[in-house]
Amino acid sequence: MKYINSNKNDSENPVNLFYEDLGTGKSVVFIHGWPLNHEMWEYQLSVLPALGLRCIAYDRRGFGKSDRPWGKYDYDTLADDLKAVLDELDLTEVTLVGFSMGGGEIARYIGKYGTSKIGKVVLISSVTPYMLKADDNTEGIGKEKFDEIAGLISKDRPDFFTTFGKEFYGVNAISHPVSEALLDWNQALCLMSSAKATLDCLRSFSETDFRNDVLKIDVPTLIIHGDADKTVPIDIAGNKTAALMHRAEYLVYQGAAHGLFITEKDKLNADLVKFIEHNY
Repeated sequence: MKYINSNKNDSENPVNLFYEDLGTGKSVVFIHGWPLNHEMWEYQLSVLPALGLRCIAYDRRGFGKSDRPWGKYDYDTLADDLKAVLDELDLTEVTLVGFSMGGGEIARYIGKYGTSKIGKVVLISSVTPYMLKADDNTEGIGKEKFDEIAGLISKDRPDFFTTFGKEFYGVNAISHPVSEALLDWNQALCLMSSAKATLDCLRSFSETDFRNDVLKIDVPTLIIHGDADKTVPIDIAGNKTAALMHRAEYLVYQGAAHGLFITEKDKLNADLVKFIEHNY
């Protein structure tokens, strides 16, 4: 198994990030959503390397096979982890693909470190630019909603994930876009996260303001969001990010819920390849 040490300056407290590195060609780094891990990208990692792309996907600290430190899970720390991946693998002109919470990592990384190593950016169902309701963000989600979610996680984390997974993929009484087996697989991935990382990252993605970070993204960018997303609603996320980045390409997937990397996997893969291979 492959690991990258993201805390080299503190030899007594290493944070090892698990990653996969598949294929050759233009480099693409995939950053997973909450509360999953890099295995959520199975239907991308099994297709895109065969199309001439080098696909790298890692587990965020506290998730999957990466270390589970008791320390910070704020976006400055998570952006430093992304930097460690790019530095260790000596990646340049890389395409960063962030899903949901992972879009925040991309925004904060660029806000801190710029785009000297970045060729392109893809934000999928991203939490950018700012989810929390505030005086200058009145359309956001109230903190009490996230407090309620934190309470449910603390009370019975597996049960919360079961309910959350159905909304995540748009499963309801009349719509079954994914199988029960896939929901079970999703549940297994969620349970590979630590309880602390799950709660701390909930606070991070719900409370972090990425508006200034997004304005610093100056490379070709593709924004993809489903208009039936109830987890990260398009009105407060995709639409607002696109408005801030008026030169970005914006694709709205009609009828798609949050987990479109599964429900719309063929369309998503085709759109990713087209964007990555296009010469701007």
